[in-house]
Amino acid sequence: MRSEIFAQSHAEQQSTQRWTLQSSRMLRVLMGPEVIAAQGAMVAYQGQMDFKYQGARSLGGMLKKAVSGEGGNLMRVSGQGEVFFARSAQRIFLLELEGDVLTINTRSLLAFDATLDYDVTAMGNAGLLAGGLFNLQVQGHGVAALSCDGTPMVLDCSVQPTYVDPQAAVCWSANLQPQLHSTFKMGSLIGRGSGESFQLGFHGPGFVVVQPSEGQPVVAAS
Repeated sequence: MRSEIFAQSHAEQQSTQRWTLQSSRMLRVLMGPEVIAAQGAMVAYQGQMDFKYQGARSLGGMLKKAVSGEGGNLMRVSGQGEVFFARSAQRIFLLELEGDVLTINTRSLLAFDATLDYDVTAMGNAGLLAGGLFNLQVQGHGVAALSCDGTPMVLDCSVQPTYVDPQAAVCWSANLQPQLHSTFKMGSLIGRGSGESFQLGFHGPGFVVVQPSEGQPVVAAS
């Protein structure tokens, strides 16, 4: 059988590394230690794998999930072989934490080493006002894989206040405490208003990663 799909560029990229980007939109994880991943992010695997629902670690986390519908939709992956992760053909990038702490928008989380500590964090009232904005804070030593709708941009928040649409924020330095900022005007209710009523305000030593898209809207759980 002949086809351009059998070209080497479409073949699996063999590697002994644990985390390998097969392309800018496909991630391969060589299993051994367990992985925590977003439910629905697995697109293929080879070998013997076990996928288990990973619930919230605390009552607070369970309550946050009940309100937002986010942050608790995780699965624990274990076994021997390799697992491939992707999300709607979005771009994927890897972050290696070396004792760092990172806050991730749960809609951008793809997978991370189970050795990393994590917890669901809420943006105060932003969880309700900004469409259920609940984030995942990870820390320790390990790798986290994030998906991004387009090519991401990194903004330095130390020089001046930085304001980001809640759905466009991918991740940010955990030492930054974003504040909900409103630019609401009655005029935005008339005709084709921008709808950009709330932003996350960042200011301080650190960064925020922004995607060039607001992604698909998320409906909060009832």
